[in-house]
Amino acid sequence: MSILLGCIADDFTGATDLANNLVRNGMRVSQTIGIPQHNLNSELDAVVVALKSRNLEPEAAIAQSLEALEYLLAQGAQQIFFKYCSTFDSTPKGNIGPVTEALMRALGTDFTIATPAFPDNGRSVFKGYLFVGDQLLSESGMRDHPLTPMTDANLVRVMQAQCQHQVGLIEYQTVLAGADAISSRITHLKASNAKIAIVDAVTNDDLYRIAPALKDLPLITGGSGIAIGLPANFGLRAHPASSKLPPASGYQAIVSGSCSQATNLQVKSFKSSGGEMYAVNPLTLNEKSVEQILQEILTWAEPRLSRGPVLIYSSASPDQVKEVQSQLGVQAAGSAIENLLGLVAKGLVALGVRQLLVAGGETSGACVKALGIDQMQIGQQIDPGVPWCYAEVQNRPLHIALKSGNFGAADFFTNAFSKL
Repeated sequence: MSILLGCIADDFTGATDLANNLVRNGMRVSQTIGIPQHNLNSELDAVVVALKSRNLEPEAAIAQSLEALEYLLAQGAQQIFFKYCSTFDSTPKGNIGPVTEALMRALGTDFTIATPAFPDNGRSVFKGYLFVGDQLLSESGMRDHPLTPMTDANLVRVMQAQCQHQVGLIEYQTVLAGADAISSRITHLKASNAKIAIVDAVTNDDLYRIAPALKDLPLITGGSGIAIGLPANFGLRAHPASSKLPPASGYQAIVSGSCSQATNLQVKSFKSSGGEMYAVNPLTLNEKSVEQILQEILTWAEPRLSRGPVLIYSSASPDQVKEVQSQLGVQAAGSAIENLLGLVAKGLVALGVRQLLVAGGETSGACVKALGIDQMQIGQQIDPGVPWCYAEVQNRPLHIALKSGNFGAADFFTNAFSKL
């Protein structure tokens, strides 16, 4: 097997987000959970390797990313894409910058671009500043993110703090002028010793203008938005058959560990629609064993599954998150709840759930690992950036959607199952 595009994603929801955009624009895509121990046999145009490296120490994130790179090059990948969140989730020490520079060294390339722009989800970059809707990133809900609070919207500044190489900017007027102007700007930046460039983009048309200028770059980095123009660089066009999944059946459930504003609104909407809900209080982990809490949740869920989708959630407001972190510690609080929700997902599937929606990047990672999923087929989009996927768990079919905490309309939890 020889693939066209090899992709490395720093979390699991981001991987499906990227795969979704590639599939919608004509690529046959498989998403793996972690780095496969075998070659993939099916005919594919792209492989997306989903890592859980976003919040690791930079050295560990680099090691995982380089291992994924080695695997993708062994599959014949002609170009590499490093995918991170459209809100540029990172800290002053990484991991976007360190991983980007490590991949550049491994590929022997002296230039790449970075743009998290994803207009379909309200993420735009102008003059190097990242906007979420009409708010600067630093004024959005991301300023309160429990692991990667984003307090600076200037991506050149944010990226430069993480990088050894000089970071430049390809401004919006250049993007409007088209691929030739972008290529000329790249040549100028390289001559001035810049090795990474933030690229402005406000609309999907901008992303389509940018893509042809990236055709010969060994490495591209960004959010999933820029991926909409990449299949055309390989002569591919959108085709509806690329997103077809097997028919869905079985019970429906939602597991949510995200504390983002978008997910909190989705929880509120699900409640107002009369949905069955179970709130998980992380502080009970100080009082009861994981096994006790898990059994309580599954005992609650079992008689309700036949009546429609159930929601098990630990989503909370920023103040509630800070309270939990102060008592359990930041990393300990996150790891404990992720582990529990992973076991909840596994228990729900054992009860007959065959349509599972998971909200939150870290939660998605915990759930797919608990379920033992190592490969997924990408299907129809629910909302921008979130597709339904198909996998087999212990030889049983499972339709699963992995939603980034920041993605989806308010009615996402109630609307998603109708798309199957």
